[in-house]
Amino acid sequence: MLKCRFITAIILIPMVIGMLFLMPPFMFASLTLLICMLAAWEWSQLAGFIARSHRFFLAIICGFLLLLIMLYFPKYSRVVHLFLWLSLVWWAVALLLVLFYPHSAAVWRHAHSHSLRLIFGLLTIVPFFGGTIALRQYGDLDNQFTGAWYLLYVMLLVWGVDSGAYMCGKLFGKHKLAPKVSPGKTWEGLIGGLITSVLISWLFGRYLTLNIVPVTLLGCSVIAALASVLGDLVESMFKREVGLKDSGCLMPGHGGILDRIDSLTAAVPIFSYMIFVVL
Repeated sequence: MLKCRFITAIILIPMVIGMLFLMPPFMFASLTLLICMLAAWEWSQLAGFIARSHRFFLAIICGFLLLLIMLYFPKYSRVVHLFLWLSLVWWAVALLLVLFYPHSAAVWRHAHSHSLRLIFGLLTIVPFFGGTIALRQYGDLDNQFTGAWYLLYVMLLVWGVDSGAYMCGKLFGKHKLAPKVSPGKTWEGLIGGLITSVLISWLFGRYLTLNIVPVTLLGCSVIAALASVLGDLVESMFKREVGLKDSGCLMPGHGGILDRIDSLTAAVPIFSYMIFVVL
């Protein structure tokens, strides 16, 4: 399994970097839209929809909504701010759901549970799409690659946190972080992931300037790193509710699209919020 994950990662990472720096903005946005539609297809199963026809319809509806957002991106400032505010509220609610799970599951265990979980999915996928496109377009009037570097930074940060948490958790993990949601995660792993995020922030601040004061970049990075852990936990919580190990099987050794972007769905909009609203 580990070998399969490694091979898939070796293939995917150069592809992602190529997408960021070589694709025209509209083509990049279109591909991101497709990825989000696949994520919506998988989330519909977490929401309790089993029939393929229902899941396909929901993915199309999500794609249509994202297309409307993309077409309004020439004046994206207000649109981005709205969705980033919604994202901030949603992830604050999601944190409470994780902290009080399984008792919090009573929130969606009722007659309208499918609809409520679909709303949770939209609050996860739509701000992620908006934050991704906004970061990619950031500073493109002065330098077409500025936004690509920002987005790559967030991705490297999340991948680094994930890897650091995995290694430290395996070597030193003793105290469970959220045993009722994801038994494999430990506090030692979380600390290892945060140390990795600090290291990545220092390396970027020293060698690849992002036009942010290093101390400010460090603070944004730690917050985004914590958000990435929350994104992972939230997807694990919903998968546990429906009895799934993986959200899909599109990528060998990695599960589905959501399994790969679950951390990014929280980290990207939170980092974008700090860049576009706070800073």
